[in-house]
Amino acid sequence: MIVEMRTYTIQPGSTPEYFKVYETMGMEAQKEILGHMVGYYATEIGELNQVVHMWAYDSLNSRVERRAKLMQDERWQKMLPELRKFIISQKTQILIPAPFAKIPKID
Repeated sequence: MIVEMRTYTIQPGSTPEYFKVYETMGMEAQKEILGHMVGYYATEIGELNQVVHMWAYDSLNSRVERRAKLMQDERWQKMLPELRKFIISQKTQILIPAPFAKIPKID
């Protein structure tokens, strides 16, 4: 299993609007297609104006396939221009869980 962690730096003060656009226009498609949301967060202390979300996949191949399918989804395509208005930069990391780590399931 792998976990993808994406960190977006967004326009100062835009977190509520970012979350509203994502929740109303894109979350359903992303959860349906990517499958396993580990978490979705906003920073409060430290480097501010960041949104961090994590998704678990069985493998890198599964990630590639699921993300390709997401990018073809009409709901996702409609949402992207609206969400991109807030984004300044993006960082993506692939994390390998420690042997003793359990990835929480979110239903």
